Amino acid sequence: MRISRRRGKAALVGLAALVVAASTGLTAAASPRQADPLQDQVDAVHATGVVGVSAEVWGPGTRDSARAGTSVAGTGLPMPRDGRFRIGSATKTFTATVVLQLVGEGRLSLDDTVERWLPGVVQGNGNDGRAVTVRDLLQHTSGIHEVVPDIPALTGADGYRAERFRSYTPEEVVGLAMRYPPPDDFTPGEDWSYSNTNYTLAAMIVEKVTGHSWEREVGDRIIRPLGLRDTSTPGTFPFILGPHARSYTGFGMDTGTDTDVTVLNASMAVGAGALISTAHDLNRFYTALFSGDLLAPAQLAAMTDTVDAPGLGARYGLGIGEIPLSCGGSYYGHPGELLGYRTWAGATPDGSRSAVVYVTSDGGEATQEAMSALVDQALCGTSGDG
Repeated sequence: MRISRRRGKAALVGLAALVVAASTGLTAAASPRQADPLQDQVDAVHATGVVGVSAEVWGPGTRDSARAGTSVAGTGLPMPRDGRFRIGSATKTFTATVVLQLVGEGRLSLDDTVERWLPGVVQGNGNDGRAVTVRDLLQHTSGIHEVVPDIPALTGADGYRAERFRSYTPEEVVGLAMRYPPPDDFTPGEDWSYSNTNYTLAAMIVEKVTGHSWEREVGDRIIRPLGLRDTSTPGTFPFILGPHARSYTGFGMDTGTDTDVTVLNASMAVGAGALISTAHDLNRFYTALFSGDLLAPAQLAAMTDTVDAPGLGARYGLGIGEIPLSCGGSYYGHPGELLGYRTWAGATPDGSRSAVVYVTSDGGEATQEAMSALVDQALCGTSGDG
């Protein structure tokens, strides 16, 4: 398969040099601190300027966690243990898993066209559902427009305040995308361009195939079987229930003032980024997925059959990225971002190690590098096993 170079949304970034926390000198009267690599890495993430950080790492026979910063900006309140947060695009791995389960059951094919399941939905301005397959949606090779810039609540403080409680239907979201043509000379199945709209369409197909909502299928097929007690599909409900830290964003504006954006009706992100979860539950999910508990071998192989994702420093499969490890080989995972909550989750191909880290404000490139370094070291077995 030829993959032409396209600019994608920066949902995955290449691994940068690992961030190492600076050591401090000890006075003669001080007792040596017991080494805690994971805490050092969490502190390094916090030092990049985010409000709060939390991480959990699973390894053979071990589980370790660490926190830094505060749960509410300007206070001394600590980050909650096993706090809930919006996982953003890590939701895509859940959606792809549901679709691949349906494929394994013979209820649809990755080669089915979007038009077959959603007739007339992808059309106009050069969009053609007859030329786009289910595989193209899951692998971001469809060329369908990224709709996030057209959602006021996600693009500016004024829009957020005006529309944070607004509900969207999947049809409305896709309709916004259909106002735009595909990129020039884009060939579905060959070129690559990241778009959340792909996963809104995937959620719509799940409903068409099963007769049940995406939310119900994710709950019945993943959340309840795995016992993910702190994971939920909130629908139009705008609040996060249970222990959680607040989230903050500057909407990409260098104003020095961030907006508290914890409250959000995330219906615009159904299928693509709407789930609420915890680091613990995400570790359980990714461990189960790559241990073979959720997909048959043929479907797991399809998920991890990756293509070049130009500009992102990674390869992309079906709802999952393949990311190089500094110790050799690679791991599978997905970052996520939704209004201040940013996460990085990954697991080794055999599911024996997994790691999740999240922050509660924007940070910057250094934050992403520190988060990816934490996951890299955990999956290489150099942290979190003490």
